[in-house]
Amino acid sequence: MGKVTGFLEIDRRDRKYAPASDRIRHYREFLIPLGEEATRDQAARCMDCGIPYCHNGCPVNNQIPDFNDLVYKDDWHEALSNLQSTNNFPEFTGRVCPAPCEASCTLNLEDNPVTIKTIECAIGDRGWQEGWILPEPAEKTTGKRVAVVGSGPAGLAAAQQLARVGHEVHVFEKHARAGGLLRYGIPDFKMEKHHVDRRVRQMEAEGVTFHYGVHVGAAKPGSELLDEFDAVLLTGGAEKPRDLPIEGRELSGIHFAMDFLPQQNRRVSGENTDIADPILATAKHVVVIGGGDTGSDCIGTSARQGALSITQLEIMPQPPVRENKPLTWPDWPLKLRTSSSHEEGAEREFAVMTARFSGRNGRVERLHCVRVDDAFKPVPGSEFEMRADLVLLAMGFVSPVHDGLIEELGLELDPRGNVKADTRAYRTSLGKVFSAGDMRRGQSLVVWAIREGRQAARAIDEHLMGESVLPR
Repeated sequence: MGKVTGFLEIDRRDRKYAPASDRIRHYREFLIPLGEEATRDQAARCMDCGIPYCHNGCPVNNQIPDFNDLVYKDDWHEALSNLQSTNNFPEFTGRVCPAPCEASCTLNLEDNPVTIKTIECAIGDRGWQEGWILPEPAEKTTGKRVAVVGSGPAGLAAAQQLARVGHEVHVFEKHARAGGLLRYGIPDFKMEKHHVDRRVRQMEAEGVTFHYGVHVGAAKPGSELLDEFDAVLLTGGAEKPRDLPIEGRELSGIHFAMDFLPQQNRRVSGENTDIADPILATAKHVVVIGGGDTGSDCIGTSARQGALSITQLEIMPQPPVRENKPLTWPDWPLKLRTSSSHEEGAEREFAVMTARFSGRNGRVERLHCVRVDDAFKPVPGSEFEMRADLVLLAMGFVSPVHDGLIEELGLELDPRGNVKADTRAYRTSLGKVFSAGDMRRGQSLVVWAIREGRQAARAIDEHLMGESVLPR
């Protein structure tokens, strides 16, 4: 695929970041796209490797060599058609997916994988610029009504698929706008929200009805959905954060990341600028506990708010800078990853456990920490203290919130507290109720949510109609 000798002749080239000194002054995206010719050259690097391991790495099963070949041949319209046959929202994943496909690329054996994520993003953006991405309403309706609870990537993907085969789809969202973590969790500097807005407009033109400010399981009982709809899909995410119940946790100034990040996203969008209890990093010493993507997002947001210092603590030991290729490839490797937010100014400490918080007048002022060994046991004599005016807990999520809808419907849970459903039927323990995305699988990636939403849509279509033309 691509140019037969392209991987030998053309070096890997990816998108660049705008300088950190410039980008921390605003919340806009700062990736500098490759030009059309450069993108075509990168697509030409896709080699005829015989077994496309990138397929194994991509949760939505993108036909990566095929769309690379089409971009190389300058057939962008067909490349878009190919890409959207497997991925409803390539402009989302082209911005926020960690690109497990690139880790699986055969050229990654030499640390020079094809820039698949960049090419995918370019195809999606080109589709919007050229006016190729249009509503695709169903030619005929089925008379069946489906409720989707939650408008994150899983809910949006499922709703779009179901509407396109003629079902009447209603999406219920407890917040003021659609998108889930795409809108309220991922900062605008990683993905601006107009990308979500135009997809919502497309879906509305396809017949999807959005109901905002409707908290199913609270303001609206779940039992009403069972009475009103032929099928119900739960895609409410895994919103219960992992807490740190240690001495001093009750002090003010200690917040969950998902209390901090949505506030700034709402400020940027103008959705709600009158916040009663604002959480701001301005002129503060910030400590982020948790070394994942959410912690990285807290760092970038804190830098833009004008933090005096930012430190990220991770209980895991520091991973190697490079993975052992023969041992890990083509699987996703554990290695040290430095995000754009880290480059904007943050200290990172690994193998550190926070033992307690302390402060005065009810406010946090210090963290009392200890270094741990590989078994997470405290190392004697390694205790130290750290100043902190704001502590952000970004240690992941343990499960969906059980209070409300899940408890009301009495749904069976898996051992981790997620809604129990398999990946074939996506059906829960309650008849016509289905579940997909993080609510079913636990905290995961946007691309996995899209995959599950698409597959759940097919399962629901089969349940309603006895057969389905939707892909899995």
